[in-house]
Amino acid sequence: MSARSLALLRLVFALVLAACLGSAAAREALDSVAPSALPPEARQTLQLIRQGGPFPYPRKDGSVFGNFEKHLPLQPRGYYREYTVPTPGARNRGARRIVAGSPPATSGEYYYTDDHYRSFRRIRE
Repeated sequence: MSARSLALLRLVFALVLAACLGSAAAREALDSVAPSALPPEARQTLQLIRQGGPFPYPRKDGSVFGNFEKHLPLQPRGYYREYTVPTPGARNRGARRIVAGSPPATSGEYYYTDDHYRSFRRIRE
């Protein structure tokens, strides 16, 4: 292997390693929140998830959350499901959601966002 090929290989390896470490650090850096610190509507939604419903938006609640921005730990597509947290006074679903790992009712892995997926806090139980 030439010196140039070896240098290129090292660079690629370093970039991949940095990306992996960066993603892991970002996931570990997620803030957490106790259920008692959530808005009452979020606590109610969390209870509905654990019960398996019924949900206020049956066509949307329980749908796959893609995690395209990779703010949550990486999992296979279909692992995360999203649920609406009603916003008092909103004319639509609002920006608040709970995203649950699979199976949602028993995973114990729940994340809250109040800014439509720009940031998440892990709900610690």
